Amino acid sequence: MSEETEENLPRRDRIVVNCGGVRHETFRNTLRNFPGTRLAWCTENENNSAEFYDPEKHEFFFDRHPGVFAAIINYYRTGKLHSPHDVCGPLFEDELLFWGIDEKQMEPCCWTYYTQHREAQENLKFIEAAEMTDDDDDSSELGEIISENFGGEQSCWQKYKPRIWNVLEHQRSSKLARARNYGDGRELIPGVVLADMDAKCLRNEQRELNTA
Repeated sequence: MSEETEENLPRRDRIVVNCGGVRHETFRNTLRNFPGTRLAWCTENENNSAEFYDPEKHEFFFDRHPGVFAAIINYYRTGKLHSPHDVCGPLFEDELLFWGIDEKQMEPCCWTYYTQHREAQENLKFIEAAEMTDDDDDSSELGEIISENFGGEQSCWQKYKPRIWNVLEHQRSSKLARARNYGDGRELIPGVVLADMDAKCLRNEQRELNTA
């Protein structure tokens, strides 16, 4: 359909979606491209949704992340789902769930970025399990010394720094450190350790902000 023809379509064939204060206008047929999703539902329930539809402004309003919604509406227009790289995977995962879009529709180019938080969580569990099973856990003793001397609760970095140091510098400090010295572990484990520590610290900071 040409742009000229689209401009001549009756107003009733268009629909306005206000997401977090940002208005998007598109055609109803565009939203019908993916039946069973929330936006497709909007095209059929304009007059039966007191929760989302504003009859005075003739628009649907959703108090959701406006930046992420740009990727959502683009999926209806192009048929390709891409993950924005300026938000974390769990946030986009929640948005997909709200809009009723299957994450398996994600384009291959974005899948690794979108799921990396899951791999980080699994790797962190492996690290913690390996460290907890060591009989000679010098890092715990060092952590206690830090807490006793500086007072208060340890920060995420203070907690994990001794463990990371042992893994990278002392071959026999733990099972994880010993594993690092075999095969590809020399290159793989340091990156895994640092990436997972970063993910762990970020989650802890988010929890502290939410409970503050």
